[in-house]
Amino acid sequence: MALTKDSRITLNDGNRMPVIGLGTYAAPDVPRNLGEEATKAAIDLGYRHIDCAYIYGNEAEVGNAIRAKIADGTVKREDIFYTGKLWCTYFSPELVRKGLEKSLKDVGLDYLDLFLMHWPFSLKPSGAENPYDAEQPFAYDNVDFCATWEALEACKDAGLVKSIGVSNFNRRQLERLLNKPGLKYKPVCNQVECHLYLSQSKLHTYCKSKDIVLVAYSVLGSHRDKNWVDLSLPVLLEDPVLNKIAAKYHRSPAEVAMRFILQKGIVVLAKSFSPNRLKQNLGVFEFEIKSEDMKTLESLDKNLHFGPFKEMKQHPEYPFHDEY
Repeated sequence: MALTKDSRITLNDGNRMPVIGLGTYAAPDVPRNLGEEATKAAIDLGYRHIDCAYIYGNEAEVGNAIRAKIADGTVKREDIFYTGKLWCTYFSPELVRKGLEKSLKDVGLDYLDLFLMHWPFSLKPSGAENPYDAEQPFAYDNVDFCATWEALEACKDAGLVKSIGVSNFNRRQLERLLNKPGLKYKPVCNQVECHLYLSQSKLHTYCKSKDIVLVAYSVLGSHRDKNWVDLSLPVLLEDPVLNKIAAKYHRSPAEVAMRFILQKGIVVLAKSFSPNRLKQNLGVFEFEIKSEDMKTLESLDKNLHFGPFKEMKQHPEYPFHDEY
């Protein structure tokens, strides 16, 4: 079946996720209202999957946009698939529901479609409204994410969220969760960094074997926030092989990089606050990459993380020490 912007993938709990979504992370120096305007523009263009998080600090603005588009009749609530994420300072079981309820309040919705554990490691609450504002935001905690998961299952049973999943988990951590005694719900997805330089093929194969959808962020490798990314790393969209293939298909390098991920059966989150770029990104549904070119693009894999969150390397649950 041909992929379109309206295509959805069925999750292991029966809910359906659009195969392309709007990523809403922005660096702290980006005005928050830009996220609101971009979300409105994206919904007008046909995007129905909106990915956000408490730690992004803009759930209120993104929520304003969603509710405005519902109010003006562009969409109904059930048309929108909204993803939120539980930040690591809310991993204590007694805090999980509070973290979810804060996101619900900020975004102004009665339920979330998907709520993810943002990372597999826990941090001690800093007391700051935004942990990134605290002087020591990365104080380790030792909460077992399996206990966090049980609290998330209770939130699903309470109707506060339709689906629950994880983000940035490696295979070993997924296995630990899946083998947890008394597991009630499997994670529906694992959201990870994934692009031409980090194809995640082994992790994708494992997740497929467990009926867990892989969701890709940083698909263009263009996240260049100096706070998190080594700016000496290569710029993915300037890759000569990618550009040669893009020219062959008369498409932008970004469209080919995104289409590559989609054709692998991975859900794509495309982050842009430019209406023109958001529209251009939907061009991924207007062409198909031939198998020989898919193999060529696959060969670009360098197992390169643009966002390794190296500040957490000493945490026992840091996920990127493992191969995948």
